[in-house]
Parts: sequence; structure tokens; C-alpha cells
Amino acid sequence: MQVQLSYVSELSGERYFDAVAKCRRIWVAGNPGNLMFFKNETLLVRFSMRCFVLLCFVLLCLVTSVATAQDSLVRKKNGKTALEAKKVAPNESILAPYRAKAVTKWGKEIRKIEARDKTETDPEEAILFIGSSSIRRWADIATDMAPFRTIQRGYGGAKYSDVAVFSKRLLHPHQYQALAIFVGNDVQGKPEDHTPDQVEALARYVMSVSKSHQPDAPIFLIEVTPTSRRYAAWSAIRKLNERLREIALSTPNTHFIATAEHYLDPEGKPRDELFVSDLLHLNEAGYQQWATLIRNRVAETLQFKREFEAKAESVEARGSGRN
Repeated sequence: MQVQLSYVSELSGERYFDAVAKCRRIWVAGNPGNLMFFKNETLLVRFSMRCFVLLCFVLLCLVTSVATAQDSLVRKKNGKTALEAKKVAPNESILAPYRAKAVTKWGKEIRKIEARDKTETDPEEAILFIGSSSIRRWADIATDMAPFRTIQRGYGGAKYSDVAVFSKRLLHPHQYQALAIFVGNDVQGKPEDHTPDQVEALARYVMSVSKSHQPDAPIFLIEVTPTSRRYAAWSAIRKLNERLREIALSTPNTHFIATAEHYLDPEGKPRDELFVSDLLHLNEAGYQQWATLIRNRVAETLQFKREFEAKAESVEARGSGRN
């Protein structure tokens, strides 16, 4: 019996308790007098494991809170209390391998965007959308994202490498309450595809440009959409999406917008009815679905931010009243 109990102690989760139950039946069958002892021992094991899980959860919350406190601070802005992330200085050296190609291929397109910046007046408290053709082709973005106001600065074929190169030119002309990024071309099933490590470094550079320009603005990383056109590369694209999620989870004031599952059928294949004939770009129904997912996530995050700032301002006011 000692051998059986030793083996059980090396298991975990459901397998652990299945083995415990089996040993109990064997032991009780041989000696009914041991029933109460074994029942109490099993309850003690269950209680100990639950305490361990609770302790891990408390420690995780503590670490997260400390990290967030180190990277964020509360300040007074225009007479109001605001949550602000520390400014992050962009590391320009990361752009060297990509700059020449990006300027050659996309310089003309960026100049067109800059011309728009000079002639168009941005709405106040807008969400700035940057990235590839899914952003550029979003004809009804203003109505789809209402009541949020939007600034639309996408261009076809964008990759994180060139968005990073042009990030200051894309972001600095604007004042925005949040930044949304969708870039869908880094992984296409081609030899020149970027790795998750490369995309992470480039995405973090773009984020640092935004945080140095507008530290208070939340950043939203939108998941790359599964399409029939690139379904052969879907496993690699999923790894990229997982990395984007990890970036958001590990970076203060940065959020991941999960969309992919809504564009897959029950068999895990892309829902072609949500795409135009090229099976790469969204159609009207596809954009309506996208807008709902993005708008809800943005609304949830900004509502939390407003509530936090209101509570912080209330606490500060009570503190001032005591002085």
C-alpha cells in the first residue's frame, strides 16, 4: 500500500484524485475500518491543493499590481486626475535593417497620408487607427465605430517593419485618446515572413513611439484575421497572434482584441461569407462583425479608465479636504 500512495503523490489534477479514489476502494475493501481515516486524508489533500492554488493567485495579483504601479502613475492633467504610463524612449537602432526598403516601397504612400494630415482636421478624443489595408478599406469606420470618433491612417500591404519605420510620421501629427493597430501582412507563408520575435520587437517600437508621444493613450493590438487566401499559413499566423496577446498582457495600458474565432466556422475554416471575392479582405458583413468586437473592447477599456480617474480624483479631493 505504501507503494501505491507514493505513486499517487506524484500525480496532479484530475489524475491525482482518480488514483486516490482507486487506492481508497482497494484499501477500504481490505480493511473497512480504514474508511474514515482515508476519507479525512483525502479531504485534507483537497484542502491543501486549494490553498496552494489560492496562494498562487494572490501572489500573481501582487506581482501584477507592483509591475503596474512601477510603470504607471497618477498625475494632474488640466485640473483632473489622470492615469499615465511612463514615457518610453524609442530604440531607433531596431529600424536599421528595414528603413531603406520601407522608404523605397512605401514612401509615396506615406507622403499621401501626410498630405491628408495637412488638410484634414482631427476630431477631438478620437481613436487613431493605423495599419494595413483592412484599416484603409474600412469605408464606414466613422459610423461603425460610433459613438467613438476616428482617425483612419491605413495603407495597403503594411507590415510591422514599415509601420515601425514610419511610426513617428503616422502618430505625431495626431492627438488621440487611444491607438488601434491592425497589421496583417507579416506572415503570408513566404520565405520573407517575419518571425514572432521580429514582430514583437517592431510592435514594441511602435508602442514606444505612441507612449512617448501620448503616454495616457491606451494601445489596442488587433488580432490578425484568418482568411482562405492565407489559410495555408494559419498555424504560423496563430503563433503571431499568440505573441501579440503576450505583448498586451505584459505591457501596461496595452490591450489585445481577439477577433479570429468569429471568422472561423465550427470546423476551424475561414468563413468566406465575411470576405470579398479575393478571400483576403473583409466585406460589409465582415466589417460589421469587426466593428462590434473592436468597439466593445475599446468601450470597456475606456470606461474602466474613466472610472479609475474619477475614483482617484475623489480620493484626492477627500484628502485635500482634510488639510
